[in-house]
Amino acid sequence: MAAPDGISHAELLTRLEQLAATAIDRYHLPAGCAASLINLSENATYRVEAPAGGRWALRVHREGYHSRDAIASELAWLMALRQDGAVITPVPVAGRDGELIQTVAHPLLPRPRHVVLFEWEEGVEPNEDQHDLTQPFEVLGETTARMHLHVRTWKKPQGFTRHTWDFDTSLGDHPHWGRWRDGMGMTPERERLFGETVALIGQRLERFGKVQERFDLIHCDMRLANLLIDDGKTKVIDFDDCGFGWLLYDCATTVSFFEHKPEVPALLQSWVKGYRKVIDLPAADEAEIGTFVMLRRLLLVAWIGSHSETDLARSMGIDYTAGTVPLCKAYLRDFG
Repeated sequence: MAAPDGISHAELLTRLEQLAATAIDRYHLPAGCAASLINLSENATYRVEAPAGGRWALRVHREGYHSRDAIASELAWLMALRQDGAVITPVPVAGRDGELIQTVAHPLLPRPRHVVLFEWEEGVEPNEDQHDLTQPFEVLGETTARMHLHVRTWKKPQGFTRHTWDFDTSLGDHPHWGRWRDGMGMTPERERLFGETVALIGQRLERFGKVQERFDLIHCDMRLANLLIDDGKTKVIDFDDCGFGWLLYDCATTVSFFEHKPEVPALLQSWVKGYRKVIDLPAADEAEIGTFVMLRRLLLVAWIGSHSETDLARSMGIDYTAGTVPLCKAYLRDFG
């Protein structure tokens, strides 16, 4: 979350924390609740705790990323997924005025921020560092397929609007997360190589097409980090990036930030195995998964470049861009 002009990153965090404290009063919560920052990415997410027990998650939205209608659309889908029994998703909490989305101002921030409160979901995130991720990835595939199946028949409410994640808005001329050319540690040699890769991705996606069986409403960030396992039940969180994209993009996001590791092909096969428990995945679609992994990798190069203030971007940084070089060379060799 970039700071507005003239405000340091540290000062932005202080003001957002104050805004979060103000937002708590918009809800029927116990007296004395306090908010503590637990994640900073597109949005700032806080754990809200009551002195006598009780926890909630408060999300302060990034300025200008999603409109109020877009946030309402996200909430409509995640609530429908839960109500229809597709997957367990977070439960948004209405404010004192009955609205799920609160708009809260801070005297030292340029514009008010949209805020959403969720009931706290218990569970443990699958550990990406554990020795064998075969089973968690199979669960990821099966869970993703249930969400894709739900979208096929779900009637979207009037005014439903979310970002479209296609080639143009990912690696093309109108990227949501900034230009891949502005990735950290970019050099002329890397820019040429990445440019060749981007061009090939564009060509293959053009041939792949956007028929509804391949392109629809998706989560867009189906990583293990966004799963919670609670007494054998799988829960899906963080729908902030959800939008219209290729279904197989949800597969690619499962290996975000470690696409280069040698176990990735086997993990993707586990994902496919889980997915096919629910929905058939044609062989031609499966054969294109590598394109979506490369699309996601370069999109994350762009994200890191445009979110350099976040802990994740600082930890990955230049090394992530450098590690993309052999992946591009392999993709050009295998898909060109």
